[in-house]
Amino acid sequence: MRFFSIILIAAAAAYHPIYAADFTTFDDIPEFEVKNAGRAHIKLLRDGGYVLFMRHTNSDTSHPDQLNINLNDCETQRPLSAEGIHMATRIGRSIRIAKIPIGEIFSSPMCRTKDTASFTFGSNFNVDDHLMYTANIKPKEKISVLEATRELLSKPIDGKVNRVIVAHAQNIMGLIGYFPSPEGTIVIFKPLGNKQFEYVATVEPEQWKFIQQ
Repeated sequence: MRFFSIILIAAAAAYHPIYAADFTTFDDIPEFEVKNAGRAHIKLLRDGGYVLFMRHTNSDTSHPDQLNINLNDCETQRPLSAEGIHMATRIGRSIRIAKIPIGEIFSSPMCRTKDTASFTFGSNFNVDDHLMYTANIKPKEKISVLEATRELLSKPIDGKVNRVIVAHAQNIMGLIGYFPSPEGTIVIFKPLGNKQFEYVATVEPEQWKFIQQ
């Protein structure tokens, strides 16, 4: 636990000065202040230039990941539930109604994230093995996941579109100490370049009905 805490703190320090102090455990990290997105944020997204980090939608906890996951065999992984499929479809419809332009889409290689990407945005997305779910991988491998996530959050975007990442809550927790919840939550970031990014706001699945107009 202590080794991963050090990874989290080092990664987070490049995001915001508040994490640059000499924290040594998760308990030392300040509580993350979540900002709920409103209609003003939707207007910003319509102009492009942001990153939408989406945690996969509701999953079936009665079918947990096996110890030895096979990325090519969804039977070895926790799948989306029926509600998760409906949720992804609803969120995708809300994004289209809100007229938010979407550019590149990246997904973790897990089946539940690929299915979320597919039901939300369609079949045109990129699978990035470096966005892997970190619960079952070695500490050194977690570093590459955090760095891949950081790169996609911080890299400037060309054109008036928004980048999408569909992955896991641990990707964000490992960078800024924020565990997006519930499943299906979208976290909005502003890429600043040079491995820097700014947290903007959060949209929980049920909030779309209030802010999409």
